[in-house]
Amino acid sequence: MSAAKPNIVLGVTGSIAAYKAADLTSQLAKAGAAVRVVMTADAQRFITPLPFKTLSRHAVITDLYDEEEGWQPTHIRLADEADLLLVAPATANFLAKMAHGLADDALSCIALALNPKAKILIAPAMNGKMWLHAATQENVSTLKKRGVKFIGPEEGMLSCGYEGLGRLWDVNQIAARALKLAGRAK
Repeated sequence: MSAAKPNIVLGVTGSIAAYKAADLTSQLAKAGAAVRVVMTADAQRFITPLPFKTLSRHAVITDLYDEEEGWQPTHIRLADEADLLLVAPATANFLAKMAHGLADDALSCIALALNPKAKILIAPAMNGKMWLHAATQENVSTLKKRGVKFIGPEEGMLSCGYEGLGRLWDVNQIAARALKLAGRAK
């Protein structure tokens, strides 16, 4: 882990809460973290990569085959260098992929190839019924047994019109928790 500048890979998945990840990127970068954003295809339906590129000062990974300079695949290099993998917002689909070891996009490949010293923090955001579904709860339990940390979700009005458990946790608290896990307390 880099004591001076923790490396945080921020995964953004396809939730209406994806726009809040831009603020999260800004907070992490301002606190001194090197933030590398990885967006799923579904996340890009809610927000473009441009705000993340501007706020993080790094290219945004949007495809498994996005390559930068050098010979090593970008997703492997990011997995090797990460102090923390933060997924915010995390959908039920991403939780299922991670719990079952599926790797079909850049973010899920990074999660599977993550260096063993890196920590993982997940901030779920989804419909309350999806969050409470037995399959999702089983996936969360599996991930917790593997050492994955969770923050949220919280209760409140959901974008689907329901009120209940499923909102993305407060971005300020996610940032503070992420920085602490990555070795840089806020």
